[in-house]
Amino acid sequence: MTSGAASPDVSDLAGRQVTVAGLGVSGVPAARALRGLGASVTVVNGSDGEPQRAQAAELEPLGITVRLGDGETLPDGTELIVTTPGWKPTSPLFLAAAEAGVPVWGDVELAWRLRGKDAPPWLAVTGTNGKTTTVRMLAAILEAAGLRTAAVGNIGVSLLDIVLGDEPYDVLAVELSSYQLHWAPSLRAHSGAVLNLAPDHLDWHGSMAAYAADKGRIYEGNQVACVYNVADPATEDLVRAADVEEGCRAIGFTLGTPGPSQLGVVEDILVDRAFVADRQKQAQELAEVSDVNPPAPHNIANALAAAALARAYGVPPTAVRDGLRAFRPDPHRVEHVADVDGVAYVDDSKATNTHAAAASLGAYEHIVWIAGGLAKGATFDELVLTAAKRLRGVVLIGADRALIREALARHAADVPVVDLDRTDTGAMAAAVRESARLARPGDTVLMAPACASMDMFTNYNKRGDAFAAAVHDLASGRVPDDQ
Repeated sequence: MTSGAASPDVSDLAGRQVTVAGLGVSGVPAARALRGLGASVTVVNGSDGEPQRAQAAELEPLGITVRLGDGETLPDGTELIVTTPGWKPTSPLFLAAAEAGVPVWGDVELAWRLRGKDAPPWLAVTGTNGKTTTVRMLAAILEAAGLRTAAVGNIGVSLLDIVLGDEPYDVLAVELSSYQLHWAPSLRAHSGAVLNLAPDHLDWHGSMAAYAADKGRIYEGNQVACVYNVADPATEDLVRAADVEEGCRAIGFTLGTPGPSQLGVVEDILVDRAFVADRQKQAQELAEVSDVNPPAPHNIANALAAAALARAYGVPPTAVRDGLRAFRPDPHRVEHVADVDGVAYVDDSKATNTHAAAASLGAYEHIVWIAGGLAKGATFDELVLTAAKRLRGVVLIGADRALIREALARHAADVPVVDLDRTDTGAMAAAVRESARLARPGDTVLMAPACASMDMFTNYNKRGDAFAAAVHDLASGRVPDDQ
């Protein structure tokens, strides 16, 4: 099924029968926008809980029909579907749409089509890990240059709200997931970046090749720069496959010394050999590694990608430095919680897959690792094999901890392992106590689970909060009731 086949013109939606697949952060603005264009809108949503009923109560007075508890049946007369990101292409609703010849747009596609002729350009970021941090860094750099901007998209701010709002912007820093890119065939960014590629969401995409292809859509039609990761050749392959505007350049970023048309690091200085007069002989200093918070290797890579996009837009070097200095990372992303008895406790609950966990584990020398949760089909042999020499000990929690335990037995058999046979939320306090027992002064207790959180917690934020609370209890000498 092609999402752009036989698509109606966005200026001619009045009176059209449009179905919105899903509510939430994306679906509600989409339904409102379509109704505002005069479309006859029906929202379908598989869940029928209190949050969904509250959203339905907001939409129905606008003349929008909401069908809760039914996300599979194509409403009669549907001429277009606008979907929220999480719905799989193989969903019965979309299979029915394909059979009926009904096109499917994502909410990002709708936003792109609705933008005005004087709309700000998009600097777009995707990748398996690091998207949100990079987009926020990019926005901080753009703001430091005096530009009116916003960090939007998959970061939790609806692009539709931005496109249809009254606030004027010079340029937008846009985070896009593979889900969103799948349903956005018309998107043409000013410049785009793929930070990295690792197996993730394969149950949604069906294969690694399909996942990578959807990520690569971010490069289609780029005008100035396609930013790729030198250390991840698959990202450069996507650039080579993209159909871009004449004159658009491939710009690499690397943690090593950059070559021409690259940004990289020389003696703890972030430098630019891409947007300078003589790329063969010149390098422009942008910032110091110490300006990046935190200065872990994967976060320096994020900073270089953000700098590349900003420089593609014409931002001066001083703005890169000032923006990185002003940037403060979101919670639960390699966040230092506290030092207790000479041991650092670090919360990277956002490391919900092996690729993200590997980046965290690579940033510290001696680690007591808290890991486990929902594996989402992942395997852990490569992760454990790479990190084994750094591990002082491991504490396992969560439903799929056995998969990590088995990988440890194969590749790090001499590392002490505590297997907490519990999945209640109080297990985190026990995990912190066991980690403190294993750690020595100078070590880092790193909670980088390499798994999703939903077996024990509502989301990764709640998991990180539980870790931080347990660390603070440890520091104060308090012992929770669940000991």
